[in-house]
Amino acid sequence: MIRNVLSIAGSDPSGGAGIQADLKTFSALGVYGMAVLTALTAQNTQGVSGVYPVPPQFVAEQIDAIFADIRVDAIKIGMIANAAIAGAVADVLARHRDVPVVLDPVMIAKGGAALLAADAVDVLTTRLLPLATVITPNLPEAAALLHEPEARSREDMARQALALAEFGSSAVLVKGGHLEGHESPDVLAGDGRLTWFEAERLPTKNTHGTGCTLSSAIAAGIARGLPLAEAVAAAKAYLAAAVAAAGQLSVGSGHGPVQHFHALWADKEGVRK
Repeated sequence: MIRNVLSIAGSDPSGGAGIQADLKTFSALGVYGMAVLTALTAQNTQGVSGVYPVPPQFVAEQIDAIFADIRVDAIKIGMIANAAIAGAVADVLARHRDVPVVLDPVMIAKGGAALLAADAVDVLTTRLLPLATVITPNLPEAAALLHEPEARSREDMARQALALAEFGSSAVLVKGGHLEGHESPDVLAGDGRLTWFEAERLPTKNTHGTGCTLSSAIAAGIARGLPLAEAVAAAKAYLAAAVAAAGQLSVGSGHGPVQHFHALWADKEGVRK
C-alpha cells in the first residue's frame, strides 16, 4: 500500500524549496504527496522578495478537507508565516494526534529573508512543538527558538537539542550544516539520548531547499514504517545524493536547487551528460 504524506507549508515558485520541494521528495521516495498552502512567496534562487500569507481560516479549511476524505500517514510542517496560521494549524492537528508530525521550523530563507513573523515564535514553541514527533531546526533556528546564541560546536548542538526537547516534541534533530569545517553532522535527541549522523560537507552553492527536502524525506520514511533514527539516516543519505547531483540541473544564478530525482533521471534524456 502506498502511503499518503501531507505537507503544510509555503509555496516556492522557483520549485526548489517549500511545497514544491516537498512534493518532489515525496514522489522520489515512493509516497503520495498532498499539500496545504500556508503562504505564497515571490522568490527565486537569489532570494525572497515578497510573502503573501494565506488567511488562517482557509489554511484550516484545507487541512480539514484532506482529513475528511483521505488517510494521512504522516505530516510535514514547513513555513507557517505568522502566529495566526500557527494557531490555526495547531487547532486542527490537535484533533489528529495519532498522525506523526515532522516539524521544520522555517524562519529564515537562504538569502536572509524572514519567513516567520517574530510574534509567531512563541506560538510555534507552545502550540506546535508539543504536537511534533520530531522537529528539525538548523543552527540559526535552534538558537532563535531558545533565544540564545547560535551553536558553534558539537557540544553546543547537543545541549541545544536536549533543551529543545523540553518544549514537548518527542524528538529533536538539530542540523549542523552551518558549522564551520569539512563535516556536516546532525544530532538527534530523544528519550534523553543523543544519536549523531555524520556527513561530509559538499562543495556546492546548490543548497536551496535542503531543509525542506530533509524534513520531507524523514516524513516519507516515517510514513513507510521506519523507526525515527532509520528514517533520519535514510533521509540524510537521500539528501546527500540529491546535493551531490545538483550540478545536473541548471536553475538560476544563486543558490540552486538540489536534484530530487537523481535516482530516476540518471539515464533519462533530460540529464545532459
